[in-house]
Amino acid sequence: MVSEHRTWTAERTAPGPSRTPALVGAVWALLVVNTLGSIGVVTIVRIPRSIIQLVTMGSLVVAFALALVLNPRVRLRPSAYLLLLSLLLVVTLVSSARLEAGFGSLFRCFRLLVFIATLWLLTRWWDGRPTFVRHHIRVLAGVLVSVLIGLVISPGTAMPDFYSGRLLDAVWPLTPPQVAHYAAIAAGLTLLLWLGRRTDRVSALIIAGPALVVLMLSHTRTATLGLLVGLAVALASLSLTNGRARKVFAGAALTAGLLAVLAGPLVLAWFQRGQSQESLSNLTGRAKVWDALLAAPRTTVEDLFGVGLGDKSFGGLPIDSSWLAVFHEQGYLGVVIVAAFLLVLLTVAVLRPPSLSRACAIFLIVYCLTASYTEAGLGDASPYLLDLALAGSLLAPEEADS
Repeated sequence: MVSEHRTWTAERTAPGPSRTPALVGAVWALLVVNTLGSIGVVTIVRIPRSIIQLVTMGSLVVAFALALVLNPRVRLRPSAYLLLLSLLLVVTLVSSARLEAGFGSLFRCFRLLVFIATLWLLTRWWDGRPTFVRHHIRVLAGVLVSVLIGLVISPGTAMPDFYSGRLLDAVWPLTPPQVAHYAAIAAGLTLLLWLGRRTDRVSALIIAGPALVVLMLSHTRTATLGLLVGLAVALASLSLTNGRARKVFAGAALTAGLLAVLAGPLVLAWFQRGQSQESLSNLTGRAKVWDALLAAPRTTVEDLFGVGLGDKSFGGLPIDSSWLAVFHEQGYLGVVIVAAFLLVLLTVAVLRPPSLSRACAIFLIVYCLTASYTEAGLGDASPYLLDLALAGSLLAPEEADS
């Protein structure tokens, strides 16, 4: 534990121009606040939607202004991910300018523009180190504290019958899938930092333990599967050079085998959530929305560019698929660009030498890929694009800016 503390301290105080100002963490925190959801949840204290929008959008404007103050000369580092994301913005502007999705599409384009611009300003400090991972974990830990406070104050509100008793955030309006997303990412990244000896066991347990409890109480299959698959691939990559990771990977594989044999019915019941076979086969109604979206008539322009940024719904129902949401709102061009930046990130991660930063990046990329099938968010300012930006910061060249 002493050596782990020394490693953390030495890294934080390392000299050189690549040291990250403390306010960069504040910018990152504001970006996370901007991507917090705000729909469909009854909270302990009712928060007007106008206040929620003021907080989320205001945090983005402040994040951009603060990033500009920290980087007044606009010194940027190359990023294939952000370059492709900027290209996606151009396609989105073209599709939204037709106003098929209403004037709200232009507002969403503006939000995406400021979001991407802020990330570009932060690339000055993208150096392949896990600095931004710590920023991310701290903010997500704050979100989880909010969830736990709501659970303690009002269990009935935090686990309502409307969501079949699944845990949500009763302080700030976050649905169970959103809560599960933050919990899974916090738990996965914290475990990887511990395996890489960048934090001690106690600190890891303080964050990862409650995060896993929150994940289980949220009863969200997508986030749980994303965590398991992402960690499995990340641990496999880290185990090439990390003895602790090899032991954990072997132990996890043995535990998974024992659970499959001894507790298979219980695990299956947890994943089924009491739903019928028909409900499971059509992915809790998602398949019906997807079939209707794909069967709807579209013009050639709509096929290429989509109908513009909307609320990720079709016929009043959520699309709940990143790929179909991008196809609907940004067309085939959007789908190609999203596939391109995911492929670029994954290729760069595979080509990097084994390291903690690479393992964290692989975890984030694989998690987003897994979640993209039943969760929307890869075509608009969202936690998923922020996760991938974090992966991009971990895959950046290690040499410091001059």
